[in-house]
Amino acid sequence: MSLFRKIFGNSNDASNEENQSEFNNTPSSFSLLPVDEKFTYNFKKNGGKFIYCENLNEVKEQFLNILEENDWFECDAMCFEKKLFSMLEENKLNFDNPTDPKFLFASCENLIADEGSVLFSSNQIKQHKPNDLPNNIIILATTSQILENKSDGLRVIKKKYDKEYPTNITTIKYFEKAKEEDFLQYGSSAKNLYLLLLEDL
Repeated sequence: MSLFRKIFGNSNDASNEENQSEFNNTPSSFSLLPVDEKFTYNFKKNGGKFIYCENLNEVKEQFLNILEENDWFECDAMCFEKKLFSMLEENKLNFDNPTDPKFLFASCENLIADEGSVLFSSNQIKQHKPNDLPNNIIILATTSQILENKSDGLRVIKKKYDKEYPTNITTIKYFEKAKEEDFLQYGSSAKNLYLLLLEDL
């Protein structure tokens, strides 16, 4: 049984706000936690919506649930990755030159545990800056993409792409508006972000 299954139960209740776990209070030995537990805690603390999926069927089911929740059927979506087009086509979403995209659908390079952020490159968002992306984002990632910090993420990118190194490497960290002015968020626009996390370990 995977860690995420133990924490969140099955995918049907994974996004339920009532889910309780040992991460509701920051543990005193937080730095000693496994990387996946650390990411989960920080990501949710940042306001991200976390949905754990054991297989691709669950991914498709949860994607459909997100569309229903937000009434995003037959609307425009932003997506630059061919491997994701089929999920948009299945749900009659237009991603070919969208005029007013309701959300970005993308994968990512890595998930960064120590700050609960999502690391992107030009492979997912082209040359768009975070502020230029739609306010709503749905990310499809795998458990093997969770890394300790940004340095690890950059190292993996360098190794993965070798000569065709991507550009526009950036992270999105804030997933809800700060209740008060937070100087750490200055210049960053908060995104309503859903993470569909597929188990692959």
